[in-house]
Amino acid sequence: MAAPLQNPTPQADVGELVVRARGLRKRYGDTEVVCGVDLDVRRGECFGLLGPNGAGKTTTLRMLLGQTPPSDGELQVLGHPVPEQARQARNRIGVVPQMDNLDPDFTVRENLFTYARYFGLDGPEVQQRVDRLLEFAQLDGRSRAQIQALSGGMKRRLSLARALVNEPDLVVLDEPSTGLDPQARQHIWQRLNALVEQGRTLILTTHYMEEAERLCDRLAIIDHGAIIACDTPRRLIAEHIEPHVIELRGHDIGRWQEEGAALADRAERVGDTLLFYTRDPEPLLAALGANPEQRYWHRPAGLEDVFLRLTGHELRD
Repeated sequence: MAAPLQNPTPQADVGELVVRARGLRKRYGDTEVVCGVDLDVRRGECFGLLGPNGAGKTTTLRMLLGQTPPSDGELQVLGHPVPEQARQARNRIGVVPQMDNLDPDFTVRENLFTYARYFGLDGPEVQQRVDRLLEFAQLDGRSRAQIQALSGGMKRRLSLARALVNEPDLVVLDEPSTGLDPQARQHIWQRLNALVEQGRTLILTTHYMEEAERLCDRLAIIDHGAIIACDTPRRLIAEHIEPHVIELRGHDIGRWQEEGAALADRAERVGDTLLFYTRDPEPLLAALGANPEQRYWHRPAGLEDVFLRLTGHELRD
């Protein structure tokens, strides 16, 4: 396990911070699940929280939303101290939960109107806002449809539209594209990018490394309740991983373990896969080319490599 990061983000003007946490902790009995997190989220950025199951991501989000009181530390969200002024902060926050919790008794349009009333919103202005949100979510042609008639992608887009009904300054998304097919995922990504272009601030959790690389301006990797790395995806990759990765798979890769390691900067075996990390791939590629029966994959290093190096390969439940 990597050591906790003491200063995960550069200093920023407090007026530009949507979230500011210092020494944030959460304990349940003798178990500390969030261990002194320092976190800055800047206005207008998409910020990602990555971590294995049980790393502390969900508890951190719940504290940001005022749903779980911190055991220690200082937390401000949209300029409000939390949990003391959590209700005022939540009035300016939209939330897209991991599991869609749309009301099956209402149509698409009725779901948005009902949610608007939770914020005390009503009247002609809300009708226009609902129309705009349906168009934004590409659901204007399904406004009278029942929830059961929607595809998974449509439900996800409706959950996003519902989270925007109070015109929030901050949108929190918990694994926004989980379970979606590639086409539906692309549609969600397009909508989220559009929100950032509008100046909204997004905080998202995800297990899709491609999603994090594509969407996040910056991200924090959290493990065992502590932030162990925080930066842009590109800088994290450059800091922690050699630029080239060559993967070998199969039951006969053992003979490459020593030979390949001698030709690469670093080697790692995970089950029946050999991973070679290198700044100069040509010597290893030449050796593999002389053995055409050996299958391999040469690819650039990515965020998943960083994630696995920092948090380990063991399965988390």
